[in-house]
Amino acid sequence: MTQILTTHIDALESMKKYPSELFYKGDPALLERPKVSIVGTRRPSNYTKQFTYSIASALAKRGVCVVSGAAMGVDAIAHSGAGEENTIAVVANGLDIRYPMVNRSLIERIEKKGLILSQFNDGFRTTAWSFVVRNELVVALGDILIVTEADLDSGSMRSVEYALKMGKEIWVLPQRLDESLGTNGLLVEGKAKAIQDVEIFASRFGQAVQSDIVKDEFFYFCQTSPTFDDTVKKFGDKVYEAELEGTVTIHNGIVRLQ
Repeated sequence: MTQILTTHIDALESMKKYPSELFYKGDPALLERPKVSIVGTRRPSNYTKQFTYSIASALAKRGVCVVSGAAMGVDAIAHSGAGEENTIAVVANGLDIRYPMVNRSLIERIEKKGLILSQFNDGFRTTAWSFVVRNELVVALGDILIVTEADLDSGSMRSVEYALKMGKEIWVLPQRLDESLGTNGLLVEGKAKAIQDVEIFASRFGQAVQSDIVKDEFFYFCQTSPTFDDTVKKFGDKVYEAELEGTVTIHNGIVRLQ
């Protein structure tokens, strides 16, 4: 059932105008997690497919929520790589419409395990301008933006324009000289950084952990390798309990997840 989100999302203050209404299906608690936006072409190369999936999966293993637009191509691969329970899909239509039809089953799974967001009432069908609105929201939600493949003058490159205005870091996959001219251009202009190693890149969000570990506020705090004193100040005896359970280690005054 479509519901209206009443929680204020600080990240959306970076948008040109904070959404008057946000509709959702799924679990809004995902909005409280670290988030990375991933976008790209609807017709990715096999190379792009492979590494989009790998990046999304590596981020999800670190408790990061992957945000994308539920479109064909890179969007769908990013959602799938993260797993439905670790993803937010932003759509350009009312939530009673599952579009595009080719991704209907994926969208239904995200509704049940992840989170679907829209700025549009039930019954609203996609238009050229609603995709633009959708793209701005996708970019605003993420702490950074990853563009894995994009042509010049594409929707993904317009998402890049939003990211630049919002002051977001932009990362891209290195591509061959005659492919993905949009992302290659960003590298030449110094507007983006290249992901040279998936695990090294993902490790900026902490270390990969077992899927059965509870990813709560304590988990995300410890992913930053805080000092022991800061951890005790914020969580009290919980740090001692976590050490006894083997969830964290304390070495040289630093707390780290096992």
